Amino acid sequence: MITTKISAFNELSIVELYDLLQLRSEVFVVEQDCVYQDIDGKDQKALHVLGYKNEKLVAYTRIFKPRDYFKEASIGRVVVEQKERQYKYGYTIMNASIEAIKTYYNETIIRISAQTYLKRFYNNLDFKEVGEEYLEDGIPHIAMLRS
Repeated sequence: MITTKISAFNELSIVELYDLLQLRSEVFVVEQDCVYQDIDGKDQKALHVLGYKNEKLVAYTRIFKPRDYFKEASIGRVVVEQKERQYKYGYTIMNASIEAIKTYYNETIIRISAQTYLKRFYNNLDFKEVGEEYLEDGIPHIAMLRS
């Protein structure tokens, strides 16, 4: 079981910021062997959804209100520490993110840019594919919408 916390960028402690950047780097850069600019200047506009297990950050997303990233509200940088994925914390952190978008932005339509191999995971959360597959940072992605 994980507990979630939602914070604006300026509410994050230095330790929380370090931990979320470390987790994102661990998965997106090292595990996926993808060199890309993770620190993209968008964290300041996002709300950060942090998932903790025994006071350790093991899951994370960032969410945006409409027009801050896409036309619709959005969820990005969805990540779960590799050794914790067996517990399905991806569903927990995504459901917390979907609820946060409803609570903070009063929105139900959500767009994501999903890694293609995770389509079924996002389908299980009521996201549907939109358009054709494309490459983002050398990794196959597909746009998906939830309404």
